[in-house]
Amino acid sequence: MKLYADSASVAAVVPLLHDGLVRGVTTNPSILARDGLGAADLPRLYDEFSAAGADEIFLQATGDSRAALFDDASRIAGFGHRVVVKVPATPDGFRVAHDLMAHDVRVLLTAVYSLAQATFAASLGVDYIAPYFGRLVDSGEDGLSKVSNMTTVLASTRTRVLVASVRSPNAAATLALNGVSHITADVPVLLAMMVDPVTEQSALEFERVAAGG
Repeated sequence: MKLYADSASVAAVVPLLHDGLVRGVTTNPSILARDGLGAADLPRLYDEFSAAGADEIFLQATGDSRAALFDDASRIAGFGHRVVVKVPATPDGFRVAHDLMAHDVRVLLTAVYSLAQATFAASLGVDYIAPYFGRLVDSGEDGLSKVSNMTTVLASTRTRVLVASVRSPNAAATLALNGVSHITADVPVLLAMMVDPVTEQSALEFERVAAGG
């Protein structure tokens, strides 16, 4: 199991990295905008997350054409060896993913919403795909079934399913129970995963007894 922080907030993510609680960081343009950041901030974010101990740093390329998307992805790949470049799972994105892998760039195809897209991504041999679990559920689909099917299809390939838009500890646990081994979630969700009221009560009781109370 690998957990990642879905955030561009240095203040929120770096403590998790320092404490070894997450393997890395995932971002996209929407997450950057939420934290008041943009594409110009990506090199700094890479340096800060890398210095804090991230194994993998997922940064998304943008571009309104195949050439523009490839150029931006190549720029991001140049930040360092911990980068995994995210490209959208569009027809141009699949083509750019192929071109990037020919240059030994690690790739995640993002916003994967169908089993057919997942199958195609595995055929290309990309490192990861990212279905958005919460958005699948919001759209009225059986998000758990769809993500589980993707995990099953990709199990015998090199492509891993990194599930994003995981909005609660219960959702993360349910996904794990159904074979998902890579999850990214916002920092409050990750922190909540470590907490259970009964555990907290037990810990207080241990301290009371240890203090002779």
